[in-house]
Amino acid sequence: MGQGSQFPAAFLVFLFVLLAFEPLLSAQTAPAPLTPQQLDQLLSPIALYPDSLLSQIMIASTNPQEILDVDNWVYQNPGLSGTALADAAQHQGFDPAFIALVNFPQVLETMAQHIDDYAAVGEAFSADQAAVTDSIQRLRAQAYAAGSLRSNAQQVVEVQQASGRPIYVIQPANPQVVYVPQYDPTVVYARPSSGMLAAPLMTFGAGITLGALLGSSQPWGWGGWGWNWGAGRANYNHGAWAGWARPYRPPRVWYRQRPIVWTHRPGFGGNWNYRPPNYRPSRPGNRPGYGRPPYGPNNWPGFRPPGNRAGPSRPGISAPRSTPLNRPRASQPRRPGTRAPSRPQPPRPGTRVPNRPQLPRPSTNRRPQPANPNRPAARPANPRDQQRRTAPPSPAGNQNTRHIRTMLAATKIA
Repeated sequence: MGQGSQFPAAFLVFLFVLLAFEPLLSAQTAPAPLTPQQLDQLLSPIALYPDSLLSQIMIASTNPQEILDVDNWVYQNPGLSGTALADAAQHQGFDPAFIALVNFPQVLETMAQHIDDYAAVGEAFSADQAAVTDSIQRLRAQAYAAGSLRSNAQQVVEVQQASGRPIYVIQPANPQVVYVPQYDPTVVYARPSSGMLAAPLMTFGAGITLGALLGSSQPWGWGGWGWNWGAGRANYNHGAWAGWARPYRPPRVWYRQRPIVWTHRPGFGGNWNYRPPNYRPSRPGNRPGYGRPPYGPNNWPGFRPPGNRAGPSRPGISAPRSTPLNRPRASQPRRPGTRAPSRPQPPRPGTRVPNRPQLPRPSTNRRPQPANPNRPAARPANPRDQQRRTAPPSPAGNQNTRHIRTMLAATKIA
């Protein structure tokens, strides 16, 4: 009895201590909140998107594994589009934000390629929607002041007032067609130099026709998305988003978030003229389809095979370049202890290169002498002398020579 009563008492003491120190342990394990500058760095590539599309991206970023799963699923179903694509995505059990985004495959592919950034965006959005809202408006104000954010044939930019401050609202110019802007964050947020025009710094891909999604009463219908800028919250299904009632459960969770390297993101140090090393702004295409295997533990996003790239690689990661046709391929690394093969060395000055025809070199010591007008001209040759030199021997001369040789031979015999 005594030992049995002591065990529950010790367990209660342990439980009490654990509950007392739980806030301290949670504070030590929880990541530190992002600073306004870091939020601006993460949100700069998408802050100028239309409001409804931006709210879909924000809510979808709260589940990075689902980003990769849905992007793989869209890639594996290239024949679906429009309402059929949304219905098939609903049948897969995806969350409403992704059912809306399947009609923007280029956005999904960009999110997958920069999955670490969007995972950090989802964490910041879940922790503090008001801070994310302030960052978006801060970035839009900078782009508007730089002259980059303006109304055009693809979008309408309205400057409203809320709580004594300007609010920048971006909506499609044609409610039935949505254009995804493409821009370089290192340019659109920086004030141009005096005398230089900032436009055109934003381009647009092919428009996405909403069709039945525009007037759909489903939770993923386009009309239910938006942003309540005054309250600092994103709207889903005509109301504030506060999580999913029945969230999507990935069949396999293999993604693990990697830390953000802030020096590899635009706007580092609050300087929008700063260009990160090896940075290329994302240029999404109309549909992912550059011939890649599905993303997975052995095929992480952020790298595209050479020759089939549909856009830039993840910032801070440079993919290997293909070897040009007119350049020999790099040799394999040699093993330790072996000597490197000798390479042909260029000839030294003054040495003779074998198997190379030598051309006569003009002499540099002799100089051409000028003609002397007082010197008599050479005497022409005598024709008789020339005839004597070239005339053949006569027959008489030949006979005398033979006679002399015969007499000499007879004298020797005697």
